[in-house]
Amino acid sequence: MPDLPSGIPKPPHAYIPGQTPRHPEDWFDPIKEGVREARTAADLAQTKAFRAGLAYLEAGYFWECHEVLEAVWMQTGQDTAEREMVQALIQLANARLKLRMDRPRAVARLYDMVEAHLDRLPPDDAVLGIAPAQVRAWTTTLRGEI
Repeated sequence: MPDLPSGIPKPPHAYIPGQTPRHPEDWFDPIKEGVREARTAADLAQTKAFRAGLAYLEAGYFWECHEVLEAVWMQTGQDTAEREMVQALIQLANARLKLRMDRPRAVARLYDMVEAHLDRLPPDDAVLGIAPAQVRAWTTTLRGEI
């Protein structure tokens, strides 16, 4: 697995249900600290949980990405672009995990969910510092791997 940015703890392994052991329940607690204090979208984008979620997604820690981004998602407002973006990232991580688990039908279903979340975002505006086009590029890569 690739190196992670400074300050982002590297999980001992990538958790794959049925294949590798699950991480201790409290392993991610220090990463999720501070999310509840985030009051704005800019604050959320700077949380360790959000930064770790992106780093884990890019490094192949897909279950771990979902685990930390869920805390961010819970702090987003209903019907907001931030909620849609975080949900798209979580579902993309889930799709990547299902691909690793050799479950192509689940990957295709999750791919469609990611696209639906992205369709509800303004196409040219970054959300939480991420352009929807970047996430679409990741989904296009995923589609090619199914």
